[in-house]
Amino acid sequence: MTRHITCISPVDGRVYVDRPTASEAEIRTTLERARAAQKAWRRVPLSERIARVIGFVDVLKGLGPQIAEELAWQMGRPIRYGQGELRGLEERARYMAEVAPAALAPVRPIDDRPGFERYVAREPVGLVFTIAPWNYPYLTTVNSVVPALIAGNAVLLKSAAQTLLVGDRFQQAFAAAGLPEGLFTHIVLGHSQTEAILSGGQVDHVAFTGSVEAGRAMERAAAGTFTTLGLELGGKDPAYVAPDANLTFAIENLVDGAFFNSGQCCCGIERIYVHEQRYDAFVKGFVELTAQYALGDPLDPATTLGPMARTNLADVVRAQTREAIDKGARAHIDPGSFPRDEAGTPYLAPQVLTDVDHTMAVMREESFGPVIGIARVRDEDEAIALMNDSPYGLTASVWTEDVATARRVGERIETGTVYMNRCDYLDPGLAWTGVKDTGYGASLSSLGYGSLTRPKSYHLRLSTGG
Repeated sequence: MTRHITCISPVDGRVYVDRPTASEAEIRTTLERARAAQKAWRRVPLSERIARVIGFVDVLKGLGPQIAEELAWQMGRPIRYGQGELRGLEERARYMAEVAPAALAPVRPIDDRPGFERYVAREPVGLVFTIAPWNYPYLTTVNSVVPALIAGNAVLLKSAAQTLLVGDRFQQAFAAAGLPEGLFTHIVLGHSQTEAILSGGQVDHVAFTGSVEAGRAMERAAAGTFTTLGLELGGKDPAYVAPDANLTFAIENLVDGAFFNSGQCCCGIERIYVHEQRYDAFVKGFVELTAQYALGDPLDPATTLGPMARTNLADVVRAQTREAIDKGARAHIDPGSFPRDEAGTPYLAPQVLTDVDHTMAVMREESFGPVIGIARVRDEDEAIALMNDSPYGLTASVWTEDVATARRVGERIETGTVYMNRCDYLDPGLAWTGVKDTGYGASLSSLGYGSLTRPKSYHLRLSTGG
């Protein structure tokens, strides 16, 4: 019996996409074709590989209006923001193409030995399996797919059920850009099929973005196969507002960092610690700006906050909010002022909580929705202790006018990225990585090619015979 993967639209609860999973024969054929295509592709000059990938980017950009509407239907992002993800995709793809010649160039020892040629080449690992999430399906997918292809690999993509059409658009754009047949394949798989591919050692590297629990399942499935993994898992990203912060600027950016995409951002702000000297003014401004969001149909250009992707995800946020209030937290936003906020639906108003502490789930467990806890701190040391009081470590931001303060605080925070006066952004020139339960591995920057290639040493002794 064929299993189907279904996307239920958060807009109206109807089935938006329904696809059968691949058969075992289709999976086997896909893997065989990918292996064959990769053997030829790795010998294509780097400049041509880059040109094909950049052609893919240009095709996707031309699909912008269609993609924005599809994203609204699939995961609820307001259509007014839909094409922004493609701008980020282009930024990352072009950067990875730009650094590829240097990142993939042979590394030569610093000592020169006459009579020898010695270097370390970077060879493609072979077949890369990208398992993408739904929250930023284009951005997270491009992080591995583009550099993997540039490096000479074949790619198998499994899109999340909530955003199945994203894989179709990648397939469409790569075909239009002239990528060899079989080199990139979007395949619809169930969990058991995914695990079978990993446990069978049928791919060489897995790039996974998702929950901690799912990341552990990836590790279990791949155990003993020596397949390498890159895991970006949960997050609970904090911000510290220092006494000298530009308050207006901090409020504007932190509100956006907390609530953009309905809070469903890998590096979105989930908790804020404000120095007591600025606390009252910060909370006042933060609440006033949050109240200006318009919750509604994401296909309406006036909507600035769409539904969450699924009702069960919204229910997690509702439960965390209730628990915090029951423990003494103060809620500053009246859900009644957002008429579209309805229990039992993915439509959820933003919420700002104060009088919070770390006994509350909202300050320690991933929310991944439109709720934020704001805590008062006495000094920098207390802020750092609270920021580190988390099983996660993806990003952290420091809001200050003093670079020395940002560096000093950043050195003590257990995180993958430190921002000063910025949040919820990936710089493609820097490694995207995490610590603790957030996972391991790195994508983007020249370091992002490390997991997509393997070193191969050449020690060539020149003949001295006559």
